[in-house]
Amino acid sequence: MKHWWMIRAGDDNELIPVWKDKGIASIGWPQLGDPKLYHSKEEMSHKADSVYNEEKPKSRNSWVNQVWRFSRDIRKGDRVITYSKEKREYIIGTVIEPHFYDFSVGHPDYPNTIEVKWEEISVERDMLTQAAKNSLGSVLTVFRVDQWGDEIERLLENPFLKPTDLGDNDGEDEIIEDLVSKALVMIEDKVDNLDPWQMQELVGGLLQSMEYNVRISPKGPDGGVDILAYKDAFGFEKPIIKVQVKHRKSSASAPEIQQLLGANPIDANSLFVSTGGFTSHAEAVAKHNSVRLVDLQELVRFIVQWYEKMPNDKRSLLPLQKMYVPE
Repeated sequence: MKHWWMIRAGDDNELIPVWKDKGIASIGWPQLGDPKLYHSKEEMSHKADSVYNEEKPKSRNSWVNQVWRFSRDIRKGDRVITYSKEKREYIIGTVIEPHFYDFSVGHPDYPNTIEVKWEEISVERDMLTQAAKNSLGSVLTVFRVDQWGDEIERLLENPFLKPTDLGDNDGEDEIIEDLVSKALVMIEDKVDNLDPWQMQELVGGLLQSMEYNVRISPKGPDGGVDILAYKDAFGFEKPIIKVQVKHRKSSASAPEIQQLLGANPIDANSLFVSTGGFTSHAEAVAKHNSVRLVDLQELVRFIVQWYEKMPNDKRSLLPLQKMYVPE
């Protein structure tokens, strides 16, 4: 079965002239040596741990996977794609000789090599459907793109086709929604890994971002209240919010809601944060007594919304990086 492979031509497309001139495609990581000499991927991983010991384990694992894939999985007759940033086009070829290890054929820093017959005709990036462009935009050096093979073949045969002719329904909204959803889940996992005291500090920081003065209870018995939030520094101005934070797998119960209601100050608004969610009875008691419930998912959404206004020491508990997507 013929497969389609995306192979990056170096860090900045600098290998494309060499590839086209020599009829090759190549990848680096020469410190690993000839991948065909390893009996298993695990053996190569041990070598990577040695020669790339200053790099992150995930990076080392990704590099091993890509070298292994390039040297073992790409077959004669497979199709290869690479991207030219300068011309904003995809260059397509066919593998005529699978992997060999040679410093002298192309660039010496990229000794893992396959022979490729490159097509004279290329495919403009703007001609591809949005889904294809997003998939081909992965930062990996070597990855499979079988699902876009038919689309690319049709563009090679008829370069004047439009994305709508290829069945594109402009799925940008779905892609962005998927990215946001995945990011929120990742943040939820990070929040879930905090200890109970860090969680208490994080919730306090969230209230500070909303311009509340915050008093966080020290470790030890708290009388049912973990945080008090005031609008003025002395705590006279209402609304006053009393907060209970439960960071655990099990759901918060109705008696715990009632404990918060009975804690001082009695006339304060009540906020209950539970990363394990709430029992149905707890939700009923909260609704009857106007207690605001916040579970892990809603907490994360609040954090994302107010993150930039949170104090630096609270943000350090949950380092996040901003990412821009099309509006």
